[in-house]
Amino acid sequence: MKPFFIMIKCNLGETYKVANAIADAEIASEIYSTSGDYDLLVKVYIEDESDIGHFVNEKLHTLGGIRDTRTIITFKAF
Repeated sequence: MKPFFIMIKCNLGETYKVANAIADAEIASEIYSTSGDYDLLVKVYIEDESDIGHFVNEKLHTLGGIRDTRTIITFKAF
């Protein structure tokens, strides 16, 4: 399994709706609300042979209320 993080900017007033939709879809291991430029920080694990771009495009971008995302690919844990 490989982990990565997605920072999500939501449409105004839709942060909780987006967070609940992600939780209901069971695609993330952790979901946090954040301050600053993005509204949510989501931690995801996918199979090693899976493509991160396809996952984000097909599983996350299809949910309503998302204005922008930034994907952070992680490497080795220390």
